[in-house]
Amino acid sequence: MGPPKQLKRTFLGFDLSTQKLKAVLLGSSLEVVAAAEVKFDTDLPEFRTTGGANAGPNKNEYFVQPVMWVKAMDIVLDRLVMQQADLSTVAAISGSGQQHGSLYWSKHGINTLQNLDSEKFLHGQIDDSAFVVNRTPIWMDATTTKQCLEMEMAVGGKLNMVELTGSKCYERFTGPQIRKIYQQRCHAYEEANRISLVSSFISSLFLGSVAPIDFSDGSGMNLLDIRKKNWSKECLNVCAPDLDKRLDIPVSPNTILGNVSPYFVERFSFSPDCKVAASTGDNPSALSGMLVGSSWLTISLGTSDTLMMSFKEPLNWEEGHVLCHPTETEEFMGLLCFRNASLVREEMNKKTTGGNWDKFNEYLESTPRGNFGNMAVHFNDMEIIPKAQGVLRWNKEMDPSSLEAARGVIKFSSPQIEIRALVEGQMLHHRAVAEDLGYEFGPETQILVTGGASVNKSILQTIADVFNAPVHIQDEGYEAALLGAAYRAAYTLYLHEVGEEETPLCYRDYILSLTSNKLNLVCEPHKDSEEIYAPMLLRYREMARILSNPNT
Repeated sequence: MGPPKQLKRTFLGFDLSTQKLKAVLLGSSLEVVAAAEVKFDTDLPEFRTTGGANAGPNKNEYFVQPVMWVKAMDIVLDRLVMQQADLSTVAAISGSGQQHGSLYWSKHGINTLQNLDSEKFLHGQIDDSAFVVNRTPIWMDATTTKQCLEMEMAVGGKLNMVELTGSKCYERFTGPQIRKIYQQRCHAYEEANRISLVSSFISSLFLGSVAPIDFSDGSGMNLLDIRKKNWSKECLNVCAPDLDKRLDIPVSPNTILGNVSPYFVERFSFSPDCKVAASTGDNPSALSGMLVGSSWLTISLGTSDTLMMSFKEPLNWEEGHVLCHPTETEEFMGLLCFRNASLVREEMNKKTTGGNWDKFNEYLESTPRGNFGNMAVHFNDMEIIPKAQGVLRWNKEMDPSSLEAARGVIKFSSPQIEIRALVEGQMLHHRAVAEDLGYEFGPETQILVTGGASVNKSILQTIADVFNAPVHIQDEGYEAALLGAAYRAAYTLYLHEVGEEETPLCYRDYILSLTSNKLNLVCEPHKDSEEIYAPMLLRYREMARILSNPNT
């Protein structure tokens, strides 16, 4: 299928995350040939970042100086060259960028980008003068509550915004951030010739001109009509004037934008035929790096627990996010975030075992599935879905309609029961929310677990049982968002080269035709899992309802 493999053909992917810029070079069988990274805090101390960001003078205000990212690109490319990476073999480039950051190009910056001098570093040319806003807001910034309210009101309310853009207005999203700059720094907005997302900024550097935004990352802006895959005129109009000119027309993530600019040909020996593919956001890129099918659910166990899923038609989620799919352009991806996650598990571990995870797992495994009917909901911090805070424990005898139900049991009789109640309760919560929002679990469902706790087989077995689905983990290696960028470079080039008489393979089939799927089955659900957990799901919903409405 498609063009013959060329021996010396490689694919270059970048991930510009919050804390570092990473690069990976993959060979023709998508094996890792070289990799390099730049950590912002330690490799670029002159920018004085903490965790890759600068805190502003106001609460919840965070920014980055864009030239830091440009300088990081200089360094990461030099580090690849120092590893003897032959960049003349690169056939295509793509990137992954932290979602929701925005950059504001000056006329001078665009002109400089188009006329780069290969004798000089990038950061010596694309400097502060290239941008009209030198403190570019990133995803951590949450200072746009006013702008969110204004934009939602102007489109007829929160539900209309969800229907149009896949998410309610979020302070961290790019649309409200652009509106804030327009309102507070009108002169800078007027002088901004183009606006890039972090992902399209990566493509712009290699293209030598401002790259369009892809509609997968673009659907995290509160500006894109996710069904039409184009900017919503309604949303643009309520955000800032003449915004469509500054954003340009969004493109499919599977788009070849053009050839790499002469700067990289002359300075780093890239082939003049090397293609620049559209880049996308880190969440969509991570999904494309996991190589999971459409019936898979991905659960990332981290500071927040995140559920990632695919579906054919967009669901209207008042909480959570629906984005355009990064590889299957007729599909959609969902993101659900849960605040009470690893920190709650760690706190319970400290309290019950003094922080010994082996003991924690031993306790978890020593109690039967279903935990003798003992259940707990631990929302130590205000949860996102449902909006609730508090801890509630029920035993088997608890009547949901009784007066005692709101107070629950003060504590369980043993640390073993406490631990199983916590882990089962968290997974029941995740499953119930996904189901209540319209996601359908069935016999085809399979689960990929990533993140820090994916090494914990006892927790993975609980997930398999509560969700009644096999659980897989990835081989150790490179981050999914970074691999996803390089995989998409390869696939986008394949689509570009495949003849019209051929029906192209879908993304997953094409990538798997070049490389083995690095997913390992670790747990299967027990045969009686559904019988045990279906009634517990109903009881969990009652507990969540009581925590959400403590006075009813």
